[in-house]
Amino acid sequence: MDRYPAEVKEFEEKVVQINRISKKTKGGNHMRFAALVVTGDRKGRVGVGLAKAADVQSAVAKATRGAKKALFTINLHGTTIPHEVNCHLGAAHVLLKPAPPGTGVKAGGAVRAVVESAGIKDVVGKILGTANKISNVYATMKALKSLKQRNQTV
Repeated sequence: MDRYPAEVKEFEEKVVQINRISKKTKGGNHMRFAALVVTGDRKGRVGVGLAKAADVQSAVAKATRGAKKALFTINLHGTTIPHEVNCHLGAAHVLLKPAPPGTGVKAGGAVRAVVESAGIKDVVGKILGTANKISNVYATMKALKSLKQRNQTV
């Protein structure tokens, strides 16, 4: 029997991207790292954080704290989204469509990370604009925020 119970994590964190930032200075190169982290409870709450630090571990920790502060609840319809949503944010263009039960998550990289962290089990997603992961994650978040509740009489 353990003296200390195992820590139960309320949120799941996914590191989507790590960028190395290098700045030329008089004294040499100044290196930093930027981390993009998506956090969710797989029950309809999701958030995203982007942070910079001198090392990767610190950048991920800062981004995780930022993602937890930015959590919001999305409207779900069973295991999918209530309706189709098409969202633009800068050069990013993301399309999300509801799918029947058993379809799974059919979406690429950045969209998949956000949708899985939110707890959406059946959805079809397509990235139509830029390949920039940061832009696509924020466009997906904007799309999920714009979801309306499906009318119950339909």
